[in-house]
Amino acid sequence: MPDDPAGVYRLIAKRLLKGKVVPVLGAGVNLCERPPEATFQKGRFLPNGQELAMRLAADYSVTETRDLAQVAQYIAAVAGQGPLYDELHDVFDADYPPTRLHRFLARLSRLTRELNSQCMLFVTTNYDDLLERAFAEEGEPYELVTYIAEGRDRGRFRHFRSDGKVVVIDRPNKYIDLRLDRSPVIAKIHGAVDRENHLDSFVITEDHYIDYLTRADVGGLFPVDLGKKMMTSHLLFLGYSLRDWNLRVMLYRLWGEQQGKEFKSWAIQPDPNPIDECAWDERGVDILSIGCERFLDAIEAEIEGLRPSGFAEAS
Repeated sequence: MPDDPAGVYRLIAKRLLKGKVVPVLGAGVNLCERPPEATFQKGRFLPNGQELAMRLAADYSVTETRDLAQVAQYIAAVAGQGPLYDELHDVFDADYPPTRLHRFLARLSRLTRELNSQCMLFVTTNYDDLLERAFAEEGEPYELVTYIAEGRDRGRFRHFRSDGKVVVIDRPNKYIDLRLDRSPVIAKIHGAVDRENHLDSFVITEDHYIDYLTRADVGGLFPVDLGKKMMTSHLLFLGYSLRDWNLRVMLYRLWGEQQGKEFKSWAIQPDPNPIDECAWDERGVDILSIGCERFLDAIEAEIEGLRPSGFAEAS
């Protein structure tokens, strides 16, 4: 377990158990436990951003860039959103196994729900369903909301209710059907694959990210209970690098006006470069320069010591 001279891991563990931390998951979490030599393999290893860009580019003879937003923009321009969505659906429509991190979060959700009257909120920019699969394996109930990137409801969130109904949230400040005193919530703010209803939504092209800039804060579009949770919690960023402008846009929109002033937040990122350090520092976020696996070792050990009975036995 990593040394913790300042007690940061214990502080994070304590706040997690109180339900006062919102994990924010980026693409890097899917590389947790993936062997360094492994590459994208459908149904086994999800692609990282560069691998997804190359996968999309291969069918459209794009050779000049490996930037995912640019490749997606090109495909949408020459073939349309439909073919782009078809390609993305094909990549993500598979039973990828949840990682150790996803399974940990599902168990943590159950534990905090049992210890507190409030449930956890999980935010992700990933398109896959690994977190939902981990919750299902754990037998942990959840509600799902996804951002709508295209069509007449663009800029709103869609609620996939646990009873199977699907609701577009027209008035987020009045929407009370998502309550964290009843169920954990997974919020997918870049949209997601929808393997059951085929209501796919992907914020992926340059135009999509520019559209983010023209709208109010994404946090302000959240149903009222979720927006309040965001503003009164620590944020724990997992699997992010802020070198990409599109991710910075998303985080600024998500975060609203908090900027780490009232609740300290943390980013788990091994070997951050100066750009990342400046970008995180600007938002009042402390970087913990550590990999996913070692961070989990530390947090699971702290939680094991803090809770009444064992937690890590199902790891």
